[in-house]
Amino acid sequence: MFSICVFCGSSKGRNLNYIKLAHALGEILAQKGYKLIYGGGGLGLMGAVASASYKAGGDVLGIMPKFLSNIERTLSSVNHIIVNDMHERKMMMYNESDAFIVLPGGIGTLEEAVEILSWSRLNLHNKPIVFLDNTNYWSPILKLLNDMAKEKFIPEDFLEKVIFKTTPLEALREIEKTLKCN
Repeated sequence: MFSICVFCGSSKGRNLNYIKLAHALGEILAQKGYKLIYGGGGLGLMGAVASASYKAGGDVLGIMPKFLSNIERTLSSVNHIIVNDMHERKMMMYNESDAFIVLPGGIGTLEEAVEILSWSRLNLHNKPIVFLDNTNYWSPILKLLNDMAKEKFIPEDFLEKVIFKTTPLEALREIEKTLKCN
């Protein structure tokens, strides 16, 4: 059984496709028997992916910094670990996960995604990283990464490590393929 960390917004965003995508991802994670590791919030896309996974019978672990527990409201139905700060949260999410999926989100989601990309670039891990969206939300990141490679700030082969998919099933198939090769 793989553990998949999902980075995503604690808000719903304005496009209903974001919530639908989070629900679909949560359900398929449970159906495939994968453990969901997430930021612990009960609101927005975080709450949607966790609730959907839990309701479908999935194993869910939320990792929440103490100072955010009242703001992002943990889901009482899922297991949680309360940590001291954001750094401890990210490290625990990383340690508990075999792969990462990045749904739409704000600054926090972007920061988590960039840090995990940076760790991959520094060869600190070889875990799959999938940006999942069906609205072209992450298109600017793909363009930026391609521009970085074109300008020789990152090697072109690094782009092969970063996956962009539009459906949860495609994202999980890519993760499965990558993890089975390792």
